[in-house]
Amino acid sequence: INDLKLIIKVIDKEKIRDKALILTGFAGGFRRSELVNILQEDVEFVDEGMKILIKRSKTDQSGEGIIKAIPYFENKEFCPVTSLKNYLESKSSKVDNEKIFKISDKSVALIIKKYANIAGLDSSKYAGHSLRSGFATTAAEFGAEERNIMAMTGHKTTQMVRRYIQ
Repeated sequence: INDLKLIIKVIDKEKIRDKALILTGFAGGFRRSELVNILQEDVEFVDEGMKILIKRSKTDQSGEGIIKAIPYFENKEFCPVTSLKNYLESKSSKVDNEKIFKISDKSVALIIKKYANIAGLDSSKYAGHSLRSGFATTAAEFGAEERNIMAMTGHKTTQMVRRYIQ
C-alpha cells in the first residue's frame, strides 16, 4: 500500500484519468480487461461509495455479471470513489454506453510502470496484475478472509487467490 501511495503522489493533478484508473483498479481488485471495459452506465454512485457492474470476466464466461462495491476512503487523496467521480465530471462525453477509460488493457500496465518509475520504484516489479495482487495482499494483511478477497477479485479457488497474495 505504501508503493501505491508513492505512485499516486507523483501523478500530476491534470492526469485525473490515470489516478482514477489506478485507485479504482486497486480498490476493486480488477483485472486489466475488466477495468478497460467498464462503461459509464456500469457505475452507480451511492451514499456509501460506488457500485461497478462487471458484465463479463475471465471466470464469468456466461456473463452473469458481478457487482463490485467500493466504499469512500477517509483520505480523499487516495479515495477511488472521489477520484473516479472527479474524472467522470471532467469528461466532455457523458454517453452511457461509452467506455470510461478508453485505453487498452496493455496500456494499464504501461501506465502503472510509468508512475512506478517516476516514484523511484523498480518498474520491472509492476505489471497489469499489480492492482489485483496489491488488493489481495493488502486485504490479507488487514485480516480479510480469503473467501471475502475471492468475492471481490473473482478468483474461483483459494489456491489461485493465494498466488496473488505477496
